[in-house]
Amino acid sequence: MQLVTSNIRHLRKHAGFTQAQLAEKLEIKRSLVGAYEEGRAEPKLSTLVNVAKLFSVSLDDLVTRDLQREGAAGGADRSSGGNLRVLAITVDQDEKENIELVPYKASAGYLNGYADAEFIEELPRFKLPMLGTTGTFRAFEISGDSMLPIASGTVIVGRFVEDWSQIKDGTPCIVVSQKEGVVFKRIFNKVKDASMLRLHSDNPVYSPYEVHVEDVLEIWEAKSYISSTFPIADLSLDKLSSIVLDLQKEVQKLKKVD
Repeated sequence: MQLVTSNIRHLRKHAGFTQAQLAEKLEIKRSLVGAYEEGRAEPKLSTLVNVAKLFSVSLDDLVTRDLQREGAAGGADRSSGGNLRVLAITVDQDEKENIELVPYKASAGYLNGYADAEFIEELPRFKLPMLGTTGTFRAFEISGDSMLPIASGTVIVGRFVEDWSQIKDGTPCIVVSQKEGVVFKRIFNKVKDASMLRLHSDNPVYSPYEVHVEDVLEIWEAKSYISSTFPIADLSLDKLSSIVLDLQKEVQKLKKVD
């Protein structure tokens, strides 16, 4: 019982949840969360199952391991494409989740701080009521022309994906990986067959490539975008790609001249 008590408290704090927020996710009273964490009450088996599922740890680990001492934040197998860790978030004064913004300049730091509640706390945050309350959302500023007509500097708002194996082919996502950093691509799913994800750019100038799930830290399914650049009338994706390709050729010529 003592391990369960400390593990629930550790997992909640590591995720940045308040007791009220955890209670809402588990669909129980807030007072029960407090009682569990203080050892004044013992969770039902169904509650333990829901806690394990929420934080992506096995039920066995939840009741038999000291997750805080061992530094364990999640027990899912990466090859299965499950949620690999506890997600750090921020909430407003009403204990509703914010949308944290990861500016392009903070992308490199995000690879080290994505699981750090203090790092996430320092990010700008905002609300988009039209997205609803189902799921956890985060915003990423993208750079480059690989996803034209989505322009460089656009902010992509994504919903956190827990089970990568369920991503449908062609889904636009923010993929956070150790080798590639933060990228915006369309995913073609090979998780079940080869433990791989194939990433495609909308700009045909860029070739698809594969990443192994072991290298992936997070995936956020794109749900909305914010941009100060308006689409150009009567300019197709093929034309945009051609313009970009011509510019790239000109740059290469200039480099050779230098």
